[in-house]
Amino acid sequence: MNGLLIYVLRRLFWLPVILLIVSIVTFALGRFGPGDPVTARLGDRYDPEVAARIRHELGYDQPLYVQYLRWLGGVLRGDLGETTQYQGYDVAEVIFPKIWVSAQLGLVALLLTFGLGIPLGIWSAVNQGRWLDPFSINSFIFFQSMPVIITLPVLQWIFAVRLGWLPAAGWDGVLDRHIVLPALVLSLPGVASVARLMRANTLEALHEDYVRTARAKGLREFTVVSRHVARNAMLPMVTVVGLSMVTLLEGAFFTESLYGIPGIGQFAVKSIGARDYDVFMALTLILAAAFVIANLAIDLAYAFIDPRIRLGEER
Repeated sequence: MNGLLIYVLRRLFWLPVILLIVSIVTFALGRFGPGDPVTARLGDRYDPEVAARIRHELGYDQPLYVQYLRWLGGVLRGDLGETTQYQGYDVAEVIFPKIWVSAQLGLVALLLTFGLGIPLGIWSAVNQGRWLDPFSINSFIFFQSMPVIITLPVLQWIFAVRLGWLPAAGWDGVLDRHIVLPALVLSLPGVASVARLMRANTLEALHEDYVRTARAKGLREFTVVSRHVARNAMLPMVTVVGLSMVTLLEGAFFTESLYGIPGIGQFAVKSIGARDYDVFMALTLILAAAFVIANLAIDLAYAFIDPRIRLGEER
């Protein structure tokens, strides 16, 4: 237990270092890139004197290292800065509610993707050689081949306009009917990929010695597959599931735009176009931290699923 705790603390020790490096690179790319928030805000009303005054007020006329240290000091105090798109609002006030909306939608889509893909892949592997094997997965490849910008309007026309079963747009929480269409559009394209990977892992596990031993003991096929095959086939899926959790914070630009969902995807794209420095700095740090934590969670999940894996022990 002590070894595991030391392992976790050692991994978390690198988190501030990674975030510092990411912040420096992102800060430099943002400042050296074309345009700035002042130019984007003034637009056609751009006046050099007004622009110079605003840049001075925002501190953009100071040396780059001074701007970075000032921003870093604010972050260490819990201040992510102020968004230039909504004057008078802090970055945290704007992005966290939007991230929460995107996370809810993404979580439902993720549960559908893996909830359908994993059992479909196992079922397809067990039925290898039959017509059900290719048919089960290929039926979902259709959704994978269609872009969201096409599938969502088609589903809106069918289920909202023609049948009137579901709302055509909007957002009213994860337990409302509004989530059905966008969740399906986000989840169905990934089912085929998850199912194919799970099928390959299951086929490999089915030919292991422990499976033959379990069958020789007279265990039912369902018991063999559920207790022995599925657990070992799930091990490589842990990485896919863990890294997919990070995408919950990113949002989906097309889905949120077409369905009118106030998530982070559309806002993040607008922030880049508006050169809203503090917003995409905050989003970059949040995603980088989520990625590091997700990798740690993946390693811990490996050790939980496979007792042979020992984290934090000397080899």
